[in-house]
Amino acid sequence: MTLVDSISIKRLGRVAYLPTLEAMRVFTSRRNESSTDELWLLEHPPVYTLGQGAEHGPVANGIAVVKADRGGDITYHGPGQLVVYTLIDLARRGIRVKQFVTLLEQAVIDLLGGLGERRPGAPGVYVGGAKIAALGIRVRQGRAYHGLSLNVDMDLSPFSAIDPCGYPGLAVTQTKDLGVESDMLEIGNRLARILVERIENA
Repeated sequence: MTLVDSISIKRLGRVAYLPTLEAMRVFTSRRNESSTDELWLLEHPPVYTLGQGAEHGPVANGIAVVKADRGGDITYHGPGQLVVYTLIDLARRGIRVKQFVTLLEQAVIDLLGGLGERRPGAPGVYVGGAKIAALGIRVRQGRAYHGLSLNVDMDLSPFSAIDPCGYPGLAVTQTKDLGVESDMLEIGNRLARILVERIENA
C-alpha cells in the first residue's frame, strides 16, 4: 500500500469479484468524515457483471453472470484487464457525480496520450469506435465505490457473448492492440498517479 497525499493506493492482485464487492460495501458503510480515500488496483477471474436494473441469462461459454450494484449494464472482467475501484468521498471533496465520471474518463484518455475519446450518453473511453475502458460507479451518502476497468492484455473473446454495456455489436479493444508495450503493473501505477492528481485538483 502506498499513500499519495490523502489517497491510499492498494494493489490487490487477482481477486474474486463477489468478495471484493462485499469489501467495497463494508468499507463504504463503515467509513466516516476522516477516513482516507482509497484506490484499489486489481484483476478479476473471468466473470460477467450486471449493473443496476440490467438483466441477462446464463452465457453459453459458462462464465458466471453476477449482479452488481453499480450503474451501467453488462460487462466482462477477466485476467489482463486492469480494474480500478475508486472509493472516494465525493461530498467531502465537493465533486459532483457527473464531474467524477468525466474525471475518470479523462484520466484514461490522459493515460492513452489523447488517443481515447468519449461518446455522449455512453460512459467509458473509446478508440476508433471500439471500447477500451468501461465505467460504473455507485454513490452512497456522497461516497463513491466501484470505478473503471481498462482492457490491457487479455482474451477479448468473452465480450462477443454479450452486448458490452448494453450495446449490440460494440467492438472492444485493449492497450496491447494499440501498441502500448507497458505491462499491467506499469499501466496501473501510471493510471493511479493520474487519478490521484485529477481527484486532488478537482
